[in-house]
Amino acid sequence: MLALRIDGLVKRYGDFTAVDGISFDVPEGEFFGLLGPNGAGKTTTINSIVGLSKITAGSIELFGLDVTTDWRAARRLVGLSPQEYNFDRYLSIRDILIYQAGYYGLHGKAVRKRADELLERFGLTSKAKQLYTRLSGGMKRRLTIARALMYAPKLLILDEPTAGVDVELRLELWSFLRELNREGTTIILTTHYLEEAEELCSRIGIIEAGKLVALETTRKLIGERTLQDVFLELTRR
Repeated sequence: MLALRIDGLVKRYGDFTAVDGISFDVPEGEFFGLLGPNGAGKTTTINSIVGLSKITAGSIELFGLDVTTDWRAARRLVGLSPQEYNFDRYLSIRDILIYQAGYYGLHGKAVRKRADELLERFGLTSKAKQLYTRLSGGMKRRLTIARALMYAPKLLILDEPTAGVDVELRLELWSFLRELNREGTTIILTTHYLEEAEELCSRIGIIEAGKLVALETTRKLIGERTLQDVFLELTRR
């Protein structure tokens, strides 16, 4: 089954076309990289997938469900870890996770247990009662991913998940994401750390000026070069 199917996606803001007719599929279980320079259309594409941006033209399906006509069922299958922090500043870290589950109709002991498991897995148990504003940048990144996993989505979208974190934490997150993918979660990753995409992604798509300019397995795309060489070549055309 395809986890994600995008067909002719177009998103315009007035006269500006942010995404210009891109199409690609992501099979279930894949670790897929979506790369491109700032302003290329990556975040707009992600927002269209999760329902934060209204599609101008084209279609998107999540596990066979149209995100426009079957939006309620489709959104239950996807979790988003956004680039920007958007936590409720008046909630404790544990309550941020519990409230997230509530948006999907989940409650009770199972939710509290899930929150505690994720806090433990991400090394946040000792901070459970604190406000997120007291966390370091690395811990905020961990919390962002933990929140996206609260309702065990089949597809996890990570928008710059390791931006601003130190090398040690980045390697820890890589290990965790590999494990999560092996357990069956489909992952879509955007990142400006090209070595991160090389290490984690089995296939990569590159967007430039709203168009998909490359789509290939990581090994074939790179060949004897580095991903940085490929990226610079494509974006300078």
